[in-house]
Amino acid sequence: MTTSMTTSLPKTLDLSPIHDGNDGRHDFNFIAGRWLVSNRRLKKRLQACTDWESFEAVQDGALLLGGLGNMNDLVTEDKGTIGMALRFFNPQDRLWSIYWVSQSDGLLQPPVVGSFANGVGRFEGNDTHEGRPVRVRFMWTDITPGSARWEQAFSADGGRHWETNWVMNLARPAYHVAHH
Repeated sequence: MTTSMTTSLPKTLDLSPIHDGNDGRHDFNFIAGRWLVSNRRLKKRLQACTDWESFEAVQDGALLLGGLGNMNDLVTEDKGTIGMALRFFNPQDRLWSIYWVSQSDGLLQPPVVGSFANGVGRFEGNDTHEGRPVRVRFMWTDITPGSARWEQAFSADGGRHWETNWVMNLARPAYHVAHH
């Protein structure tokens, strides 16, 4: 006795890739690994302050969820961990949401949302600073395999005027092979 199995296939089979590879989901792949970070941060924000503090830090980044997310911490020698950034990509709207968690309070801050265009990442969102509403902007620029630049700015007038208050210049550490 012969048994015949019939499988019903759709009339058209979609063999296209799940994503086109250029939708933005890999824009933050550079963050993975160790970075040395030179920081400049305004001592007082939104107070016409021109005094900056400088400090060095180390950042370790990792990709999450197959590249749809990533994280990095920011650690200084004297203060330990300052905080952690979490980033998640939404394939439907092709936008990144970036969240910051400070070691000082452990609270997930409201996200800044945006994308990369022509090698520059621009991300904005609403938040508060010392009890007053602000617009927050993160900018990622000058990204190469060995370096990157990040800037944070606040606006108290809905984005008409911006005050840059934190700048990080990232560089890959120079590893030296020990010769025996």
